[in-house]
Amino acid sequence: MVNKVTVESLTYEQLAKVFDHAILKPEQTTQDVITGCELAKKYDAKSVCVKPCDVKQASDLLSGSRVLVGTVISFPHGNSPTAAKIAEALQTVADGAIELDVVLNIGHLKSGRVQACQDEIKAVIDACHAKNPDVVFKIIFENAYLTKEEIVQACQLSVAAGAHFVKTSTGFASSGATLDDIALMRANVPDHIEVKASGGIKTLDQVVDLLNQGATRCGSSGTDKILDEFKQRRGL
Repeated sequence: MVNKVTVESLTYEQLAKVFDHAILKPEQTTQDVITGCELAKKYDAKSVCVKPCDVKQASDLLSGSRVLVGTVISFPHGNSPTAAKIAEALQTVADGAIELDVVLNIGHLKSGRVQACQDEIKAVIDACHAKNPDVVFKIIFENAYLTKEEIVQACQLSVAAGAHFVKTSTGFASSGATLDDIALMRANVPDHIEVKASGGIKTLDQVVDLLNQGATRCGSSGTDKILDEFKQRRGL
């Protein structure tokens, strides 16, 4: 977004379509998935992001709606071997997921195994695109564990592997999305690659600030509260 984003400059739909509504807490139940999917439909979010075991349920619940089904792969640490990541990703695509947030292998990146991380992500993307070329991939870095140099490396390898988004965090580390990290990521991917902020996003002003730094999507479990705040401040 070239012009500065403000609460006043956004329409409700523009803001709603920024959100991937997260239903990812380990204790969340099948009833929580129902509640979360109904919430996402009511607020017209871009997508839900559910645990892999809940993709089929979410896909059934959201059939015919404008809300996409997303999930996470090798979540939250990225430690699964490549074959397991591929198998998990393929299963979620078969179950109806169209957006996959894949955690890169954090330990391997920090070990300097940049090419191995790139090859692994590419293998997951290629396997899924052979089944459905429309699947969108967001690569989760978990910036809380990375240096600035490693974040730049993660950006570069994600782009080279064919990802559509780079993403800050899982929401399960010691910190989540920061304005500095969003700016760094935006500066180190081409214009056609989007940036997703995730982790600790709870207020409308926070979302606006993230958009102004270059984020185009936000993962949050507080989608309804933020959008209600927007409607209240705009008098909608």
